[in-house]
Amino acid sequence: MDKELLRIVIIATGFLVMIAMILWSFIKNRRTLAAQDEIEAEKVIGSSGYIDDALRLHTEHDEFDIVPIGTAKHTLDNEDESDWDMELNNEFDDGDEVISRHTIPDIIQFAVVANSNQSFNGVDLALAFGLVGLEYGDLKVYERVNLNGGTDYGVACMIEPGTFPESADMVAFNCPGIVFYLQHGDLEDAQAVFDDFVDTIKTVAKELEGEIWDNKRQLLTEETIQAIRQSL
Repeated sequence: MDKELLRIVIIATGFLVMIAMILWSFIKNRRTLAAQDEIEAEKVIGSSGYIDDALRLHTEHDEFDIVPIGTAKHTLDNEDESDWDMELNNEFDDGDEVISRHTIPDIIQFAVVANSNQSFNGVDLALAFGLVGLEYGDLKVYERVNLNGGTDYGVACMIEPGTFPESADMVAFNCPGIVFYLQHGDLEDAQAVFDDFVDTIKTVAKELEGEIWDNKRQLLTEETIQAIRQSL
């Protein structure tokens, strides 16, 4: 082969190899960029590293403190008589205005309060609770235990720590008021339990000669009771 021709062939071959290397590098970079774009897209759309803001819990805006019901399920916040109304979850409006389901608090609470400058004695409380079938629970509050062994609602002392002593110590116990609380969300028949809840409160109030308060520290009215019941 002519030396000049061989030289041209070698140069052309080298040129083709360089072009091939450049093309391969270009294609490889494109693939890498495409893979990075795909990863970024997964983060944006729904990968495990992405959490939709709509699914986040924004507890800073919560208005209610949820107190699960049940001997082994609920806890009592320390509270005194002066801030009892702050533990109530929402305000109920008396009168003809109907309360919608969305305004019913997770926990419905009413109080039975002694007359001015008086208090309930522990023995009277125990007798009244026994009359309506409330049972003393492990957390030292009285509860309505249903046929399935669960707790429909409970009653605590209005002042801290919210508990009642053992029966032997009830003689020396006194408190200015008691708070009945009902968490209706998980009840199979919320209206039936609410009816029993209200009847129990009325009976206890009659036995103790106390007043029934709503969350505004006003006397509980039949209009408020019916509005809540219809919204359950």
